[in-house]
Amino acid sequence: KNYDPKKSYPLVMFIHDAGATNDNVKNTLWQGNGATVWASPEWQAKHPSFVLAPQFDHVIVNDKSDDPADLDATINLIKSLSKEYSIDTKRLYATGQSGGAMMSIAMNIKYPDFFAASYIVAGQWAAEKTAPMAKNKFFILVSEDDPKAYPGQNAIVDVLAKHGAVVQKAVLTNGNATEAEHNAEVKALLAKEGNVHYMAVSSKTLPDQVNGINATSPGQAHIGTWKISYNINAIREWLFAQSK
Repeated sequence: KNYDPKKSYPLVMFIHDAGATNDNVKNTLWQGNGATVWASPEWQAKHPSFVLAPQFDHVIVNDKSDDPADLDATINLIKSLSKEYSIDTKRLYATGQSGGAMMSIAMNIKYPDFFAASYIVAGQWAAEKTAPMAKNKFFILVSEDDPKAYPGQNAIVDVLAKHGAVVQKAVLTNGNATEAEHNAEVKALLAKEGNVHYMAVSSKTLPDQVNGINATSPGQAHIGTWKISYNINAIREWLFAQSK
């Protein structure tokens, strides 16, 4: 809204997870608020920006950490938009949950100089492949109960640290706490100098787990993370404060 080609705007790209795979291009907008939170009137008033939410009609990643076939096409989409609109290529941001987080990791591995920073929610990847992105800026959020993403992310940050990343870790005390409490804990973590900030949500504290909604399902801690991840304003503000 009120786009001015004489100004330069950041771009944030949200990539949905496998569960939202569909040929309806609006499907990604309905699965949580990972795409829409950046486009809200409140956010745009503070941070005028482009919000890119590509919809994939096929699953784009797998648990073998194979290079995604759509990786280059997705990067080229951003490059193309940057030529068409006044987009600040020093302020490109990637984020996504589950499969979208995995795609974000894969893009950072292949193109470590492309994004200014990335927000990774409940993602995983073959840790031994992640060394090229050790200097990149990340905020990572995952539940301690997530059966794949939690050990997967632990392994990734260990590799990143071995290759020069400065990693800061913290546990989010209560995933069912207020947004103000979440913001306070995130700010405390971000106050520690580093390029990788890793926050694990304390076991059995996500909203659905506390309220008993599929609380015993192995995947609930995975999906349940999305209920809070994009509501934490301190993480969003950190992301948009980053520049190359």
